[in-house]
Amino acid sequence: QLQLVESGGGLVQPGGSLRLSCAASGFTLGYSVTGWFRQAPGKEREGVASISSSGRNTMYADFVKGRFTISRDNAKNTVYLQMNSLKPEDTATYVCATRRADDSNYATFRDMTNWGKGTLVTVSS
Repeated sequence: QLQLVESGGGLVQPGGSLRLSCAASGFTLGYSVTGWFRQAPGKEREGVASISSSGRNTMYADFVKGRFTISRDNAKNTVYLQMNSLKPEDTATYVCATRRADDSNYATFRDMTNWGKGTLVTVSS
């Protein structure tokens, strides 16, 4: 019973903020590299941010650097994405994904094996 459930999406004005959560059940998220991805209608899925299982290393897509922060609380089996200075082009379904980490300090978008269903973020005035 492996499951990832995202929450925190919604409607926000340009320049606003949202905090997304990814809660895991059926496995220990602290053993897993975890990333946030997004997909807008008619577009390919793209990586947004990733965090190593230890939380020590992160990586970000260029289009969110300085605006988004990924973090984790392994005691709560949860990964977060803090999104600030949101733009209309950030509108998408945001999906959490993980895989078992071979290196606790390695962040990546590659080869994720567990995927959530996503939470919709709409940035509009």
